Amino acid sequence: MVLDTEMLLIIFAVGMFIAVILGLHTEWRISKFLKGKSGKSLEETIIKNSADIEKFKEFRKELELYLESVEKRLKESVRGVSTVRFNPFKGTGDGGNISFATAFLDEEENGVVLSTLSTRERLGVYAKPLKGGKSEYELTSEEKEAIQKAREKLKV
Repeated sequence: MVLDTEMLLIIFAVGMFIAVILGLHTEWRISKFLKGKSGKSLEETIIKNSADIEKFKEFRKELELYLESVEKRLKESVRGVSTVRFNPFKGTGDGGNISFATAFLDEEENGVVLSTLSTRERLGVYAKPLKGGKSEYELTSEEKEAIQKAREKLKV
């Protein structure tokens, strides 16, 4: 196929027409983007956005420090609590199930277990410190049960 001069002129004219249309479209998009803006106001906007980004970076640092302190406090707060009610005088009917053992544990299983022994005439209250879920004092089966249930709540 041989291209003659007339065909080349038509191809060239169509190419020029497409180039002009694309140029006008690009010019329209740029003017729309910069509508009502001068170079100076665009620069001010960029500077303002840069300042805002710096403020957000500072806010993020403060927020991270705050979250670290919250995590530390949360680790040391009581998160596992469980109470076991029991009758220490089984078989006699005295006291009923009004005695109890309650364990209070933090995330590292440190805390205290409080126990009561109740009768109609007397109430005994006992507190045993816990370190890692264990106490240097002898624990009753009810106290051990309360500690175990409190541990299970820590896992949730």
